[in-house]
Amino acid sequence: MAQTNNTQVSGHSFSQPQCIEGSGLFRDFQIEELDRLHDWIRQGVFQAGHVFYRPGEPGEVLFIIKSGAAQLYRMSPDGQKFVFAHLMAQSFFGEMSFLGQRMQECFAEAVEDSEICILTQSNLERLISEYPRFALRLVEAMGNRLLHAERQLADLALQGLTPRLATFLFKEAKDGVVQGLSHQEIGERLGVYRETTTYALNELKSAGIIEIGRKQIRIVDVQGLREASTR
Repeated sequence: MAQTNNTQVSGHSFSQPQCIEGSGLFRDFQIEELDRLHDWIRQGVFQAGHVFYRPGEPGEVLFIIKSGAAQLYRMSPDGQKFVFAHLMAQSFFGEMSFLGQRMQECFAEAVEDSEICILTQSNLERLISEYPRFALRLVEAMGNRLLHAERQLADLALQGLTPRLATFLFKEAKDGVVQGLSHQEIGERLGVYRETTTYALNELKSAGIIEIGRKQIRIVDVQGLREASTR
């Protein structure tokens, strides 16, 4: 029988979701199948800053982001935060617990107020058993994430900070402007200290490539930034 009780996670109560239709994990499902799955999945709203799990905690839930954003990160012994995944709507996290890794090895935190769909371990196992194509989509998505992680590690090993920063600004800019990120947050995404990030940003500013405001970076020389990304 399908699970019908509200799922409790970190003190939150969940109602039936309306979000799985937009997730790539369920793109092969028919409407009738999605209707059935609504009884297996719960949805909740989490405020920015909510920590879904920490290293060493048991992993028993798959999270799917309906709206908002989350980040996965690790902390170094000296307190340095390294963000290795910034996840937007329709992304998922928590999947490693279903691949034999029963304890979490990183932090997962909401960086915006977010609507999250919750799939418990028992229902995920049932979903994979009854709908094998879901498992294929899950593996496909995890493979893409692994490829991204490998590229990120290669950039850390082979590229200097300025090219990585320039590439990051290109990726994050909308209409030539990067909004809402502090120097600290950019540093966490790049795996460096805030002071190092500020120094690199000021170098680009001195070269006339960007203008820096409060949580705003405007690209004023697109070609110059492109050249900086390939140094």
